[in-house]
Amino acid sequence: MKAFAYRHASLLAFIVLLGLWELACRALQLPEYILPAPSVIAAAAGSLGLARWAEHLWATIEVALLGYALAIALSIPLAVAITRSALLSRIVMPWLVVIQSTPIVAVAPIIVVTLGAGVLPRVAITTLLAFFPLVVSTCLGLSSVPAEFIELSRSLRATTARQYWQVRMPFAIPHVFSALKVSVTLAVVGAVVAEFVAAEKGLGYLILFTTSSFKVPVAFAALALLVLSSLTLYSLVQWVHQRFFGWSSSKV
Repeated sequence: MKAFAYRHASLLAFIVLLGLWELACRALQLPEYILPAPSVIAAAAGSLGLARWAEHLWATIEVALLGYALAIALSIPLAVAITRSALLSRIVMPWLVVIQSTPIVAVAPIIVVTLGAGVLPRVAITTLLAFFPLVVSTCLGLSSVPAEFIELSRSLRATTARQYWQVRMPFAIPHVFSALKVSVTLAVVGAVVAEFVAAEKGLGYLILFTTSSFKVPVAFAALALLVLSSLTLYSLVQWVHQRFFGWSSSKV
């Protein structure tokens, strides 16, 4: 029993928290538009219908995955280029810091106006949010190779491409996957922020619409599904890391 409680401590704590939440709402008789009880949230989720939940969920996940994939496709080649050229690093890195320091909520409306309506501006917003951690962590990993390994590869007359693929990249894998785990959750955040600005479906849009019409239980249900989706994507990236690159798990 103790072993079970220890292994599932987080789940048990969550169940206890839900129970206390339910009891507090019933005891204090809080209105649903202020804080709905978990049972009310579950009933509201059921009333919306599985088809509509699936539609909103896929709209958010689609944008998150597209933005995430684009961030990976852009960040890793850029990180390789930055580590190869000190001049490029001096030029690019300050601009990346500026982009990351700019609040995405402030930039999102400008991106929508510039790129128009549709999926493209939402993907761009998601990419901007997920991009920076990947570049920085990949640069750190590619630069963390011991100097003697680099000298050995040069003494064996390895080409630059081979040096990066066989020497630098294995050292960078733990850093890359650490950033991938962070970025996949940021991609979901970016998709939701984009839906707040311009969207007709999606979990972010659903939260915005239901709160404006005081359907707070549905908004809580959408938020719970959003958190579950983010955790699922994080776990998926973690599984890929352990399944295909398990040898690198202990390096970071």
